[in-house]
Amino acid sequence: MKTAIEREEIIKAINLLLNQAYDSTLDEIIALLQQIEEEEEDLKAYDEGKEDIRINGTVSWEEVKKEINKEVA
Repeated sequence: MKTAIEREEIIKAINLLLNQAYDSTLDEIIALLQQIEEEEEDLKAYDEGKEDIRINGTVSWEEVKKEINKEVA
């Protein structure tokens, strides 16, 4: 984890470069940042799912089918 000062310096450097970038480059950067954000959300959900399985265990496929049949009936 970076210190507040390190983060501030990095952000300033990024802002300098962004202000000099072409519009098409800015479009690519925003697309990459959005992709990273989505991947981080997916990883977080995956980790939460693994933790839930560790704590609560899993459910067998037979139990899932029985539950589905109860909901349909």
